[in-house]
Amino acid sequence: MNNHNFLAGLFFCYDVSYLLSSNFHATVAPRDLAVLHGGCVAFLVTPVANFDTLALPTDRYVIIIDNMNKNEAKKKIEGLREKIRHHDYLYYVKDQPEISDAEFDKLFRQLQDLEKQHPDLVTDDSPTQRVGGEPLKEFKTVVHKKPLQSLDNAMNEEELQAFDKRVREALEKDKIDYVCELKMDGLAVALQYKKGKFSVGSTRGDGVRGEDITQNLKTVKSIPLVLNDPVDLEVRGEVYLPYDDFVSLNEDRMEQGEATFANPRNAAAGSLRQLDPKIAASRPLDIFLYYGQAKLKSHYEILEYMKKLGFKTNPNTRLCHGIEEVKKYIKHWDTAREKLPYEIDGIVVKVDSISDQEKLGATSRAPRWAIAFKYPPMQAVTTVERIEVQVGRTGAITPVAHLKPVHLAGVTVKRATLHNEDEIKRKDIKIFDHVIVQRAGEVIPEVVKVIKEKRTGHERSFHMPVKCPVCGGELYRPEGEAITRCINAACPAQVKGRIGLFTSREAMDIEHVGPAVVDQLVENKLIKDVADLYKLEKNDLLDLERFADKSAQNVIDSIESSKNRPYDRLLYGLGIRMVGRHVATLIAQNYDSLEDLFDVKEEELEKIHGVGKKVAASIAHFFGEKENQQLIERLKKYGVNIKAKKARGPQPLKGKTFVLTGTLETLSRPEAEDLIRSLGGHPSSSVSKKTDYIVAGAEPGSKYDKAKKLGVKIISEKEFKKIALNE
Repeated sequence: MNNHNFLAGLFFCYDVSYLLSSNFHATVAPRDLAVLHGGCVAFLVTPVANFDTLALPTDRYVIIIDNMNKNEAKKKIEGLREKIRHHDYLYYVKDQPEISDAEFDKLFRQLQDLEKQHPDLVTDDSPTQRVGGEPLKEFKTVVHKKPLQSLDNAMNEEELQAFDKRVREALEKDKIDYVCELKMDGLAVALQYKKGKFSVGSTRGDGVRGEDITQNLKTVKSIPLVLNDPVDLEVRGEVYLPYDDFVSLNEDRMEQGEATFANPRNAAAGSLRQLDPKIAASRPLDIFLYYGQAKLKSHYEILEYMKKLGFKTNPNTRLCHGIEEVKKYIKHWDTAREKLPYEIDGIVVKVDSISDQEKLGATSRAPRWAIAFKYPPMQAVTTVERIEVQVGRTGAITPVAHLKPVHLAGVTVKRATLHNEDEIKRKDIKIFDHVIVQRAGEVIPEVVKVIKEKRTGHERSFHMPVKCPVCGGELYRPEGEAITRCINAACPAQVKGRIGLFTSREAMDIEHVGPAVVDQLVENKLIKDVADLYKLEKNDLLDLERFADKSAQNVIDSIESSKNRPYDRLLYGLGIRMVGRHVATLIAQNYDSLEDLFDVKEEELEKIHGVGKKVAASIAHFFGEKENQQLIERLKKYGVNIKAKKARGPQPLKGKTFVLTGTLETLSRPEAEDLIRSLGGHPSSSVSKKTDYIVAGAEPGSKYDKAKKLGVKIISEKEFKKIALNE
């Protein structure tokens, strides 16, 4: 670059767009570009063709050119964006690339360089903005324009036939056209576009409200940032992670000492729910769109229209004329799904006609014009190479079969749960047995049965250990229970499990303290219980693997920020047996502080609606232990919130149980439940004789019918608000 003064006079007049055109080959890597004094730009280029006549002594020249004016730069940037979007569409949606990766990279670098020179011309929909921006502090809430409902299931051909009969009778037709789609096992999302530009993307959430994950969804290359038509619409689809990419991701995580994902669906969901969009950008997520708002006559036409707009729809979708064609489609994919590069768990069958869909309507939870046919779990035959036990956070000893690796439902299965000692005896599972293993959805693979005909006599029986394999402590199996437990509360495996639950998202949500960090903290004897987390200092972490100043500070900051979590989450995070999120909420509604539970009696707890005898006994036992009381006192000393927020104002719903059904007009389901709790009431998901009120919205479901049979009082949303808010 030192000879630029010599060449400046020769090439000063050339325009950037000309130098980067097909008439002149230019290598514009970052190392070849420099901004000089006066706003000029220097490029290191290679001359070809007509430039040979210049007879200059080298084959590489530095060319100094004037910056383009604003209009020229804008025009060039828009042209590059259009080209890149076109090639992105061909590559990620159509799977028909027209140019090489190197040529695409050159276009992308040109756009990056020009946007760097003109930062005021950078827009949210530019292809360069897919890389992920700054981490978010939290996800905002998005209210869906139309609820994202669930689907009713058909588990066999008879149930599918019954669905078809209901549809035909309701529409008074002899034959129905259906659209059949592969049921992706991923994460459902809703995408909103304004004037053809991607504006908001969200998770399904509770169907009414979801989380705003726009920045993460922008990193999914097959989601268009700009449509081929400047329309306003909402579309819905399923984000997934292909099998091969899932395997690679897990291998990388294992090498880095991070926990692996259980399946592709978990990996996709986990990627999209990261507050740092750069994490989502680093993972090869994909999407198929299956719904769009458009004024067309049929669902199939809508899918075709979506393709024209630039969306990726599943190429295996079919229009079937009548239920017999639907059955053939389902039968075909029952075996063909094994060859797919992604995971499906069934087939979605939809009435094609939009007017027929509208006539059929929907229940409170699902449309009447669609059904999901679920395939039975996929199975495979393999052999048991050995059986080992693992220790959970409650001391539960679970036997696990280590299998000869077998491909099942798109992943390589190497382990399967054997549940407990009784299950092994019942199924008569031995080491070296040939077995059938099954994997269904998110459930860990399990051994279904032994193929006893294949036994050779070399099989060995398994016996549960008498000592804990982790700490060497005593094992105990309570009478009447199937689970054997390690009774040493200081067992490292239990300590890790308890701390892992405590730091989880559902409990104290300590973001930077995942399983790998917990392992290091326990193994290096920095912590022995959850309270020890709050006395950690940054210097304690700097000697651990993969910890630098920033990562150590992130851990300390996330621990500090967890101190003010609602106390029902702390209660759940303590890992009391049989106390899940719901029970923790019930307890928090009835006791102002964890300290109030130190002398609580079982009989007192049983009076709380939703707390049974066994749960009450478990809670009373936990808080009666001196060690647990001391743990809570230490948490309090370190500044962790152990008290419930005081209710403000009157409690008109105190002691009353409410069940919500149907769609409310002015309140979402979570808002209504929070309102009931804040006014002293109890929101329940099931109807019984103990239910005080059913709040019925539009299109109430089976809960409404059950309430009528039981004589439970049914009120409207307006009546509910009058009772609750005196409106």
